[in-house]
Amino acid sequence: MFQKTRYKLLFSYVTVFTIILGIFTVTVRIFFIQSLKQELIQKLIILSTDEAHDAKLEEGVIKIRSDFPTEELIAHKQTLEWFDLQGKLIQRQGKYDLNLPFSPQNNVQYFQVKETELITFTLSMKDINNHRHFGYVRVTQSLEDFKQTVQKLDLGLTSGIVIAVIFSSIGGMFLTHQSMRPIEKSFQRLKQFTADASHELRSPLMAIKSNAAVALKYPEAMRPKDIEKFEAIASAVSQMTYLTEDLLFLARSDAYDGSTKNEHFSRNKWDKFDLGITLAELLQLYQPQALDRQINLKTQLSNNLYILGNVSQLRRVFRNLIDNALHYTPSGGKIEVKTNIIKKLLVVEVEDTGIGITPEDIERVFDRFWRANESRSYRDNGSGLGLAISKTIVENHGGSISVTSKLGIGSCFSVRLPLLS
Repeated sequence: MFQKTRYKLLFSYVTVFTIILGIFTVTVRIFFIQSLKQELIQKLIILSTDEAHDAKLEEGVIKIRSDFPTEELIAHKQTLEWFDLQGKLIQRQGKYDLNLPFSPQNNVQYFQVKETELITFTLSMKDINNHRHFGYVRVTQSLEDFKQTVQKLDLGLTSGIVIAVIFSSIGGMFLTHQSMRPIEKSFQRLKQFTADASHELRSPLMAIKSNAAVALKYPEAMRPKDIEKFEAIASAVSQMTYLTEDLLFLARSDAYDGSTKNEHFSRNKWDKFDLGITLAELLQLYQPQALDRQINLKTQLSNNLYILGNVSQLRRVFRNLIDNALHYTPSGGKIEVKTNIIKKLLVVEVEDTGIGITPEDIERVFDRFWRANESRSYRDNGSGLGLAISKTIVENHGGSISVTSKLGIGSCFSVRLPLLS
């Protein structure tokens, strides 16, 4: 029963951890790349500054005296270029012989030449004596090494994330198991108490009911007020009996895990039967009650609706649904029970024109002991567990049950069960 809760907790834990780790990783990556770019630009600034200082303006002619070895420029995938004030190329030295657009207004520029990404840094050259600009020096650097470094960073970060998520999942499974253990033990004790209490209450309730029935069998020996009291006692005992039986049923259902020997839920006790015939017999029993309340009880049942299951339990499911529909449908209303086959599923719908259910309450109608409002809080001789029991039975049969409703218009309960081929 707690397996889904464990998985949800584990999924939530891993999701939150992954999001936090992802945010941290992206932050580190952005900071690292920005630092790497700044370091690269700083190197270009140093190189261009050195070359600008070595250039001279003699009698209006720019003299280039570069001491930087061309082999080293090629090894570092760099190029040095000198321009006059009009942007005319004076000299080029290094790896790349490319006619890149010259823009002295932008110090740092990025270019894509075929499959090669380049970064350039442009610096103006000044005369030392009069501080007059006489040209520009531009350094071009390939970003290939930069991209390889980023790829290694991404690979390392991704591997780190994957490893961290794997180990966090393993740790999360352990922590989830440890955190759920006290809850499971408390729930097991609660289930055992519910089952034991329900079982032990049977005998005293039957004794009270029997004695009340005997007393009511001879009313001539009692005063009228005593008769009313015994009738109230008998009615209260009947309601308590329904409640204990329902609680015992749910406790047994919670304890059954498919391997436990339990005659109430074991598939060895299932039979092949036509649900259409069972529904027809059940509706025939409810027809007088519907006529008495002036409710139109309609049916649309198909033939050969063979399924495998416990006849009495499934009969109880649809008895609960029809009881609900009759109770919450006013006089002059309509209840329709119809069957349909969708792929390999048998779908049984019980639709009424009753008071309906509010949207915020519709997800809780199958909760145990839940009451939406006063108008839905009363059940004749009921325990308030009918829909919860119906859901349990249907799910034990490999099916599902759902409800759609509009307040003031009506509700439709849909039961889906595996159909025998």
